[in-house]
Amino acid sequence: MEPLLIHKFLNLIIPPIVFIILCIITPPYHLFKLLNSILIKPLFFVENMAGKVVLVTGASSGIGEQLVYEYARRKARLVIVARRNNLLEEVANKARQFGSPDVLVVCADVTKVDDCERFIEETINYFGRLDHLVNNAGIISLCPFKEAKNILNFTPIMDVNFWGSVYPTHFAIPHLQKSKGRIVAIASVGGWLPTSRLCFYDASKAALINFYDTLRVELQPDGVKITIASPGVKDSEMTQGKILSKEGVMQVDKESMDDMIETFLLGTMPVISSELCAKTIVNGACRGDGSITEPAYFGAFYLVKVFCPEMYYWIFSWIDSRKPVIKNHSNNITSTAVIEQS
Repeated sequence: MEPLLIHKFLNLIIPPIVFIILCIITPPYHLFKLLNSILIKPLFFVENMAGKVVLVTGASSGIGEQLVYEYARRKARLVIVARRNNLLEEVANKARQFGSPDVLVVCADVTKVDDCERFIEETINYFGRLDHLVNNAGIISLCPFKEAKNILNFTPIMDVNFWGSVYPTHFAIPHLQKSKGRIVAIASVGGWLPTSRLCFYDASKAALINFYDTLRVELQPDGVKITIASPGVKDSEMTQGKILSKEGVMQVDKESMDDMIETFLLGTMPVISSELCAKTIVNGACRGDGSITEPAYFGAFYLVKVFCPEMYYWIFSWIDSRKPVIKNHSNNITSTAVIEQS
């Protein structure tokens, strides 16, 4: 049979077969998943983090800081990494108060491969092992693609959000193989929600999700587990207006950020707290969950994307049409705020 005919034949039979299979297995699968998450895993399969070693990047503020505290409450030994040493010291002191028996502070930049190799080495030299690597560091930008005058201004987005997770992962894998440990990747619902003016940010998160989905398959035989967390809009420095502008500089535009969040959430849904988001992520990681979306209702949009893509893009085009353009009074640059990265 000709290759073209084979493909035409498969195009006809595979979609309905898959659809029928999904209709049969989806209800019992989700019932089992619900019972597993409520009864089985909490009783028998929650990882005890006491004495284990957890490394968190982007730990000086926001969700990274709250992830540190959640692991501290579980008596984990911690390595906290960020660029602002003074803030890291404050986080370390609080983590000890929450119950962590030992905290190592490392000032480093995740966009520098040498720094990433160094903080993994310092972790092993100090603690002798690594059990959880939490790749959280990230930044966010806003700019319609057509307004990007210099495309190089946006390279920090991919450097931090994507490569800033890939570098530590590369150096940590041999140690995670020994401990049968876990990688926790903090992605974002932006990885699969088409939010206008966030094309660079969303692309970086989509790359992150696909990277770890692929790595999950590669590392499964080695016993290294992966949890991909996709938070929605949560309170942090970013929702306070800290963004990378189209000129390539970090700036604070609180007014625009507030307007953007209100528009994106339709003025009805609250911003989730970083504390609750971090608790959900750590609980899920310790239960062994492969994927976490918080708030969970954002997952409904993913289902719409898969089953009704035209409706999906219509919804978000309508949401985008409601976004106001706000004048940045500090530098007379027209800009629109963005939802938060993780």
